[in-house]
Amino acid sequence: MKKQSITSIQKAKGVQKLTMITAYDALFARLFDGEVDFILVGDSLNMSFGGKPDTLSVTMDQMIYHTQAVCNGAQNTFVICDMPFGTYSDMNSAFLNAKRVYQETNADAVKIEGGIEKAHIIKHLTDNSIAVVGHIGLMPQNYRSEGGYKVKGKDEENIQQLINDAQSIEHAGAFLLVVEGVKSEAAKAISEVVSIPVIGIGAGVGTDGQVLVWSDMFGFFEEFKPKFVKQYLDGANMIKKSLKQYKNDVVNKDFPSDKEEY
Repeated sequence: MKKQSITSIQKAKGVQKLTMITAYDALFARLFDGEVDFILVGDSLNMSFGGKPDTLSVTMDQMIYHTQAVCNGAQNTFVICDMPFGTYSDMNSAFLNAKRVYQETNADAVKIEGGIEKAHIIKHLTDNSIAVVGHIGLMPQNYRSEGGYKVKGKDEENIQQLINDAQSIEHAGAFLLVVEGVKSEAAKAISEVVSIPVIGIGAGVGTDGQVLVWSDMFGFFEEFKPKFVKQYLDGANMIKKSLKQYKNDVVNKDFPSDKEEY
């Protein structure tokens, strides 16, 4: 698969569904490289890899470190770096932190959570040559302030607010929009009203593409399984079974055998 560009991404709307997956290191990024349209270095790493209860404590330094690793492993895939909580609260800090991503990694774009209230920040970044992906609906960085993860788009007023958010983000210059945790009809309405592609997660089939966290979709994250996740692999049990076999081989002196000796 040829690496996507912002031009080819925008041309895909209404023509071809787009695929996105998260990655946090070079090993898995290399496995995913060229197989999907985008790799997102998500702040979800704070939970799936850091064992934290939410995404809020991940730092800019951590995101840059993981983005560097992903870019090393995936040189043929469009890479997006999540801007962590508190790093884009005003235009100046947003630009300084996004500039770090561009100067210290090979990421192609950054992602920012927020609707109308973040449009001026997105515009400031895009005016200064930073490619931005928007993110509306259920926003994990609002987890504490909203008292949990709450599905959006349940009534006409909220749907209209989401549409307004999407339009403001598009007008601010974002080239792509992630819509998370919203009712399917709301996500479809958003996708139809903006000219930029919309990537859904927990948002039904009516969007222009989908994104999943790799450890969720491959069954490595056992704490819970979100309703919107389809597991394509029973990864955790496969690892445990293989680890048990390794232990038995060592205890029974079946490993290493002559084949594994010098």
